[in-house]
Amino acid sequence: MSWRSHKAVDGPVHETRPWLDRPWQADRFADVPLVLREAARRVALESVDWAGDDASWEEVSETLASLVVSLARRNESPLDPRLRSPLGRRLLAELRAAVIQFWEGWKEVPPAGEVLRTFAAMESVRLELEPDLPQQFGSRLSGPDGLNLVVEVAHDLRSPLTSILFLAELLMNGQSGDVNDLQHRQLGLVYSAALGLSELASNVIETARGGERLAEREPTSFSVSATLESVLDITRPMAEEKGLVIRITSPECDQRVGYPIALNRVLLNLTTNAIKFTEQGFVELVAKDRGDHVVEFSVRDTGRGIGSEALRTLFAPFRRVQGEDRYTFSGTGLGLSLCRRLVGAMESELEVETKPGW
Repeated sequence: MSWRSHKAVDGPVHETRPWLDRPWQADRFADVPLVLREAARRVALESVDWAGDDASWEEVSETLASLVVSLARRNESPLDPRLRSPLGRRLLAELRAAVIQFWEGWKEVPPAGEVLRTFAAMESVRLELEPDLPQQFGSRLSGPDGLNLVVEVAHDLRSPLTSILFLAELLMNGQSGDVNDLQHRQLGLVYSAALGLSELASNVIETARGGERLAEREPTSFSVSATLESVLDITRPMAEEKGLVIRITSPECDQRVGYPIALNRVLLNLTTNAIKFTEQGFVELVAKDRGDHVVEFSVRDTGRGIGSEALRTLFAPFRRVQGEDRYTFSGTGLGLSLCRRLVGAMESELEVETKPGW
């Protein structure tokens, strides 16, 4: 595959602390862990942007307070009926993200036991909040808001997957104790698998949005070798598990200007696909200088190759894959479809060279 390159917000300020700090609520929040209290403050502050659209500010703040208490005292009392609503499920997802942000910004390493207890409580509440899914899911999926439902499901998937990524990275770095070589490799596989699922959820969301939005508004300076190394670090455990050699080749001119986030996402997707559908041999990422303003990136593997018939729909999302082709590439086609869209948004081209057996 080859490429060619080429808030401040004004408005009313709401006080978010009183709902947690009022004297008459002191006993109610006495045993709430620090991480939940601080994460709830963040959610309360950020909910100012959407409170009033889905619910009143008073309803948001009281539902959030009830959620925090339920998490802190899990299994001690029945769940507040107000949490069994779209608002309750949204606040739980927002709170999970805020908890991760809190721990990522903490100067000390959070105790592994506290991390596991917190996420276990959140998962327990999430399962209890699920409505009669089979009937509701089927009716909504076939209705006019079916696409919105798929996006909601993808969002719900990303939240726990983000937690898995955070915990796996915490353990791999030895922040919760010594990790031997075998455990480190196994954690790498957990991380890679969770990342793959998270990418699939992101692909669904981006497809619903058009798939052509770049994270960076303007081109920025970045290191090509650092981008390649980041892809290598994530995919190496997957390759080693299959006995594949994975290697990279950086260009002579390392510093370039472009869209590194989109570039990383495309290369990661292509490399993951290459590893997934290659049984023996190698996978390599190569970046070559093609002039002062052009870099060509390629992902090559020793897999079985793709026939001419399958190539016609290679970049089509939700394609039908039959026969031997189901062992050659993914059936949904979301990853390659979005890769082509992202490459196009960067005013570049994505091409493929392949044939059966090569």
